[in-house]
Amino acid sequence: MTKRYWLETLGCPKNEVDSEKLVGTLTADGYQLAEDASQADLVVVNTCAFIDEARQESIETILDLSEQRADGAELVVTGCLAERYGDDVAEALGDDADAVVGFGVPVTIGTKPAVPSFDLLNLPRPATDSAWAYIKIAEGCDRACGFCAIPTFRGPQRSRSIESISAEAQQLGAQEVVLVAQDLAAYGRDQGVGQRAIVPLVEEVARHVDWVRLLYLYPSDLTDELIDTILATEVPYFDLSLQHVSPPLMRRMKRWGNGDKFLARIADIRNREPDAAFRSNFIVGYPGETEADHDHLLRFVEEAQLDWCGFFTYSKEDGTYAATLDQSVDPALMGERIGELRELQDAITQEKRDHLLGRQVRVLIDQPGSARSHREAPEIDGVISVPQHLEPGTFHTVTVREAMGPDLVAN
Repeated sequence: MTKRYWLETLGCPKNEVDSEKLVGTLTADGYQLAEDASQADLVVVNTCAFIDEARQESIETILDLSEQRADGAELVVTGCLAERYGDDVAEALGDDADAVVGFGVPVTIGTKPAVPSFDLLNLPRPATDSAWAYIKIAEGCDRACGFCAIPTFRGPQRSRSIESISAEAQQLGAQEVVLVAQDLAAYGRDQGVGQRAIVPLVEEVARHVDWVRLLYLYPSDLTDELIDTILATEVPYFDLSLQHVSPPLMRRMKRWGNGDKFLARIADIRNREPDAAFRSNFIVGYPGETEADHDHLLRFVEEAQLDWCGFFTYSKEDGTYAATLDQSVDPALMGERIGELRELQDAITQEKRDHLLGRQVRVLIDQPGSARSHREAPEIDGVISVPQHLEPGTFHTVTVREAMGPDLVAN
């Protein structure tokens, strides 16, 4: 009798990679994908625990799928929530879950393992039928940012070999590979005495795929060599992990840099490649954030003219340095500040998109009628509507005819 599974994935691109590898393992173990959760013998929820909102979504998803599952079906909770709060989650869920375990831990339900034990980071993946694919190049993080709990449950950085990443890129068969990790530019530092290997990695992957995109670059590691390497891939897209720009607040965050340093680096990149696209994320309401800090961030956003920005209100995380700080910011004030920032950035993004009207751009067709240029990362940025007859997985030069918020229309 065929066993069927249903897998629900929450959180970041790194979780999506984990889920794809888990699918490969389940398929090898004889499972087939069910039409929906109610038809599955095994339901797996790959959770997120980065901030409180993500944890709440994970719990709600687990409870919803527990209600949907058929009689006798097993439900396994894994991922970050399981790794960080495993015992507490198991106790709280009770009969709503059969097992709560982190990745790589063997799970036995009854007499048979429901999810086998494996080294998730290096587990093979099935080929993709998509034009693009994420590849996780490392797990964990060695930094001690004041707001982040990831090192406490994902552990120190553990980089894969260049050979294994290159092999995965070739095996996936995608036209674009998006490299992801908690601290991407520090790739390889754990494999040698302080050495980073991100440049030779990007060069190697670029030998086998048309586009290589990098997500989450810590600004202090954005060297001239790395910038030149990114530009050479013909995907001048810089996703910079900035978080804030006010010097006093950056010190409280235990982060490197400030607005002036960031603006100088961005200007330098634009001098080399005027068509470069930029994305970043910022935390609003970190303990001790003053009106002066907020105004500093507003001025930076106006001056930097980034293509894309995400803004998130601060979430107090157990075990972090920030959780011990005083001067908490009122949630209502956080809401006002984030509203100001989003309104400002929306106008900047709209102007950036309007500026493309009439221009020719090279795009990768993701699916019929939908494409992206180097300016749009998969799933997080806007898309470009294109003629339906253009084949997915192919590149074309199109002319932008219309801008609708973050999205474009081209032919």
